[in-house]
Amino acid sequence: MRRVVGVETGAGEARVHWFEAKRAWGVLALGHGAGGGVDARDLQALAAALPQDGVTVALVEQPWRVAGKKVAPAPKTLDAGWHGVWPELSKSGLPVVAGGRSAGARVACRTATGLGAHAVLALSFPLHPPGRPEKSRESELTGAGVPTLVVQGAKDPFGRPEEFPDGTRVVQVPHGDHGFAVPKRADISQEEALAVITAGAREWLQGLKGR
Repeated sequence: MRRVVGVETGAGEARVHWFEAKRAWGVLALGHGAGGGVDARDLQALAAALPQDGVTVALVEQPWRVAGKKVAPAPKTLDAGWHGVWPELSKSGLPVVAGGRSAGARVACRTATGLGAHAVLALSFPLHPPGRPEKSRESELTGAGVPTLVVQGAKDPFGRPEEFPDGTRVVQVPHGDHGFAVPKRADISQEEALAVITAGAREWLQGLKGR
Protein backbone atom coordinates (compact mmCIF):
# COMPACT_ATOMS: atom_id res chain seq x y z
CA MET A 1 0.00 0.00 0.00
CA ARG A 2 1.30 3.44 -0.91
CA ARG A 3 0.00 6.78 0.36
CA VAL A 4 1.40 10.30 0.44
CA VAL A 5 1.07 12.59 3.45
CA GLY A 6 1.89 16.29 3.55
CA VAL A 7 3.63 17.48 6.71
CA GLU A 8 4.23 21.08 7.78
CA THR A 9 7.75 21.66 9.12
CA GLY A 10 9.75 24.66 10.21
CA ALA A 11 11.35 24.60 6.75
CA GLY A 12 8.09 24.37 4.78
CA GLU A 13 5.84 21.52 3.69
CA ALA A 14 7.42 18.10 3.32
CA ARG A 15 5.86 14.94 1.89
CA VAL A 16 6.11 11.41 3.23
CA HIS A 17 5.59 8.63 0.70
CA TRP A 18 4.48 5.60 2.73
CA PHE A 19 5.03 2.02 1.55
CA GLU A 20 3.37 0.08 4.32
CA ALA A 21 3.93 -3.47 5.50
CA LYS A 22 0.86 -5.47 6.51
CA ARG A 23 2.40 -6.52 9.81
CA ALA A 24 5.18 -4.04 10.45
CA TRP A 25 7.75 -4.42 13.22
CA GLY A 26 9.58 -1.24 12.26
CA VAL A 27 9.81 1.79 10.00
CA LEU A 28 12.67 2.69 7.66
CA ALA A 29 12.62 6.42 6.93
CA LEU A 30 14.76 7.51 3.99
CA GLY A 31 15.60 11.00 2.79
CA HIS A 32 16.82 11.84 -0.70
CA GLY A 33 20.00 13.50 -1.86
CA ALA A 34 20.78 17.10 -2.75
CA GLY A 35 20.55 16.44 -6.48
CA GLY A 36 17.44 14.31 -6.73
CA GLY A 37 14.24 13.15 -5.12
CA VAL A 38 12.53 10.07 -3.77
CA ASP A 39 12.48 8.51 -7.24
CA ALA A 40 16.17 7.55 -6.87
CA ARG A 41 16.75 3.94 -7.89
CA ASP A 42 18.01 2.76 -4.51
CA LEU A 43 15.19 4.39 -2.55
CA GLN A 44 12.57 2.91 -4.85
CA ALA A 45 14.17 -0.53 -4.73
CA LEU A 46 14.10 -0.56 -0.93
CA ALA A 47 10.51 0.71 -0.85
CA ALA A 48 9.48 -2.13 -3.17
CA ALA A 49 11.40 -4.89 -1.38
CA LEU A 50 11.22 -4.34 2.36
CA PRO A 51 7.49 -4.16 3.22
CA GLN A 52 7.21 -7.89 2.55
CA ASP A 53 9.70 -8.37 5.42
CA GLY A 54 7.58 -6.41 7.88
CA VAL A 55 9.41 -3.10 7.39
CA THR A 56 7.28 -0.10 6.46
CA VAL A 57 9.29 2.29 4.27
CA ALA A 58 8.76 6.05 4.40
CA LEU A 59 10.42 8.09 1.65
CA VAL A 60 10.73 11.67 2.85
CA GLU A 61 10.58 14.48 0.30
CA GLN A 62 12.27 17.52 1.81
CA PRO A 63 10.45 20.89 1.72
CA TRP A 64 12.85 22.44 -0.80
CA ARG A 65 12.06 19.65 -3.22
CA VAL A 66 8.31 19.90 -2.64
CA ALA A 67 8.57 23.64 -3.36
CA GLY A 68 10.17 22.89 -6.73
CA LYS A 69 13.57 24.37 -5.95
CA LYS A 70 16.63 23.10 -7.79
CA VAL A 71 19.26 23.53 -5.10
CA ALA A 72 19.23 22.05 -1.60
CA PRO A 73 19.47 24.49 1.31
CA ALA A 74 22.04 24.54 4.10
CA PRO A 75 22.44 21.48 6.36
CA LYS A 76 20.67 23.15 9.30
CA THR A 77 17.58 23.71 7.09
CA LEU A 78 17.65 20.08 5.95
CA ASP A 79 17.87 19.00 9.58
CA ALA A 80 14.92 21.26 10.47
CA GLY A 81 12.82 19.64 7.77
CA TRP A 82 13.73 16.17 9.05
CA HIS A 83 12.92 17.15 12.64
CA GLY A 84 9.54 18.44 11.49
CA VAL A 85 8.67 15.18 9.77
CA TRP A 86 9.78 12.94 12.63
CA PRO A 87 6.43 12.96 14.53
CA GLU A 88 4.76 11.56 11.40
CA LEU A 89 7.47 8.91 11.04
CA SER A 90 7.32 7.80 14.66
CA LYS A 91 3.60 8.06 15.41
CA SER A 92 3.07 4.30 15.03
CA GLY A 93 5.23 3.71 18.10
CA LEU A 94 7.38 1.24 16.14
CA PRO A 95 11.19 1.52 16.07
CA VAL A 96 12.27 3.98 13.37
CA VAL A 97 15.50 3.42 11.46
CA ALA A 98 16.59 6.75 9.99
CA GLY A 99 18.45 6.92 6.73
CA GLY A 100 18.79 8.31 3.29
CA ARG A 101 21.09 8.67 0.35
CA SER A 102 23.99 11.14 0.17
CA ALA A 103 22.86 14.41 1.82
CA GLY A 104 19.92 12.50 3.29
CA ALA A 105 22.34 10.07 4.94
CA ARG A 106 24.19 13.00 6.49
CA VAL A 107 20.94 14.38 7.90
CA ALA A 108 20.07 10.99 9.39
CA CYS A 109 23.49 10.72 11.05
CA ARG A 110 23.43 14.25 12.45
CA THR A 111 19.97 13.89 13.98
CA ALA A 112 19.83 10.21 14.99
CA THR A 113 20.63 10.53 18.67
CA GLY A 114 18.51 13.63 19.25
CA LEU A 115 15.45 12.13 17.60
CA GLY A 116 15.81 8.69 19.14
CA ALA A 117 16.40 6.80 15.90
CA HIS A 118 16.81 3.04 16.34
CA ALA A 119 19.68 2.90 13.81
CA VAL A 120 20.93 4.59 10.63
CA LEU A 121 21.06 3.29 7.05
CA ALA A 122 23.50 5.46 5.08
CA LEU A 123 23.25 5.04 1.31
CA SER A 124 26.11 6.57 -0.72
CA PHE A 125 27.42 8.48 2.29
CA PRO A 126 29.43 11.44 0.91
CA LEU A 127 32.54 10.91 2.99
CA HIS A 128 34.27 13.81 1.21
CA PRO A 129 33.82 15.94 -1.91
CA PRO A 130 35.21 14.24 -5.05
CA GLY A 131 38.98 14.53 -5.13
CA ARG A 132 39.10 16.22 -1.71
CA PRO A 133 39.69 13.46 0.87
CA GLU A 134 41.05 16.05 3.30
CA LYS A 135 37.52 17.53 3.56
CA SER A 136 36.30 14.50 5.50
CA ARG A 137 32.79 14.18 6.93
CA GLU A 138 33.76 11.09 8.89
CA SER A 139 32.77 12.71 12.18
CA GLU A 140 29.13 12.94 11.08
CA LEU A 141 29.06 9.23 10.36
CA THR A 142 30.89 8.08 13.45
CA GLY A 143 28.93 10.51 15.59
CA ALA A 144 25.55 8.99 14.74
CA GLY A 145 25.56 7.19 18.09
CA VAL A 146 23.44 4.25 16.93
CA PRO A 147 24.07 1.08 14.88
CA THR A 148 24.89 2.21 11.35
CA LEU A 149 25.12 0.46 8.00
CA VAL A 150 26.80 2.12 5.01
CA VAL A 151 25.89 0.94 1.51
CA GLN A 152 28.48 2.32 -0.91
CA GLY A 153 29.30 1.98 -4.57
CA ALA A 154 32.76 0.56 -5.25
CA LYS A 155 33.50 3.48 -7.58
CA ASP A 156 31.83 6.28 -5.61
CA PRO A 157 33.97 9.43 -6.02
CA PHE A 158 32.54 10.78 -2.75
CA GLY A 159 34.23 7.94 -0.87
CA ARG A 160 34.99 4.36 -1.82
CA PRO A 161 34.23 1.54 0.64
CA GLU A 162 37.89 1.09 1.59
CA GLU A 163 38.14 4.75 2.66
CA PHE A 164 35.70 4.37 5.54
CA PRO A 165 37.12 4.13 9.07
CA ASP A 166 37.90 0.75 10.58
CA GLY A 167 34.88 -0.80 12.23
CA THR A 168 32.37 0.69 9.79
CA ARG A 169 29.91 -1.89 8.55
CA VAL A 170 29.86 -1.44 4.77
CA VAL A 171 27.97 -3.23 2.00
CA GLN A 172 29.86 -2.70 -1.25
CA VAL A 173 27.97 -2.43 -4.53
CA PRO A 174 30.31 -3.68 -7.28
CA HIS A 175 31.10 -1.06 -9.96
CA GLY A 176 28.52 1.33 -8.49
CA ASP A 177 28.95 5.09 -8.66
CA HIS A 178 27.40 7.66 -6.31
CA GLY A 179 23.94 6.90 -7.72
CA PHE A 180 24.64 3.13 -7.74
CA ALA A 181 24.66 3.14 -11.54
CA VAL A 182 26.88 0.44 -13.04
CA PRO A 183 28.49 0.53 -16.51
CA LYS A 184 26.92 -1.60 -19.21
CA ARG A 185 30.24 -3.41 -19.64
CA ALA A 186 30.33 -4.42 -15.96
CA ASP A 187 29.99 -8.06 -14.92
CA ILE A 188 26.90 -7.15 -12.90
CA SER A 189 23.62 -5.77 -14.23
CA GLN A 190 21.79 -2.76 -12.84
CA GLU A 191 19.12 -5.06 -11.42
CA GLU A 192 21.77 -7.19 -9.73
CA ALA A 193 23.38 -4.10 -8.24
CA LEU A 194 20.05 -3.05 -6.73
CA ALA A 195 19.61 -6.57 -5.40
CA VAL A 196 22.92 -6.21 -3.52
CA ILE A 197 21.52 -3.08 -1.86
CA THR A 198 18.19 -4.61 -0.87
CA ALA A 199 19.77 -7.87 0.32
CA GLY A 200 22.33 -6.04 2.45
CA ALA A 201 19.70 -3.79 4.00
CA ARG A 202 17.35 -6.72 4.60
CA GLU A 203 19.96 -8.80 6.43
CA TRP A 204 21.03 -5.86 8.59
CA LEU A 205 17.48 -4.85 9.44
CA GLN A 206 16.59 -8.39 10.46
CA GLY A 207 19.53 -8.27 12.86
CA LEU A 208 18.02 -5.17 14.47
CA LYS A 209 14.63 -6.77 14.99
CA GLY A 210 13.83 -7.11 18.64
CA ARG A 211 16.80 -5.03 19.83
